[in-house]
Amino acid sequence: MIRHSVIFKLKHHKGSQEEALFLEKANALSSIPGIQNFECLKQVSPKNKFDFGISMAFENETLYQQYNNHPDHVYFVQQYWLKEVEDFLEIDYVPYT
Repeated sequence: MIRHSVIFKLKHHKGSQEEALFLEKANALSSIPGIQNFECLKQVSPKNKFDFGISMAFENETLYQQYNNHPDHVYFVQQYWLKEVEDFLEIDYVPYT
């Protein structure tokens, strides 16, 4: 199992239409095959500079790579992520054994 998480800050003003559209497009990624436990999250702690997170799980590396290369994901990254995300942190976890 791989837990993929991205924590990010948008260039948009909080509560703006642009912010809402970005999050709507991000949520649409949940329809890509192989994703489990998809969540789009809002940061509530003042302990860091990030405002949102996206978290999902994949059963294995193959499904994770299929997601990374899926046309919908590639389009989202090119059309939204690269243009609208100010800063981010990406973390990919596997269970500690």
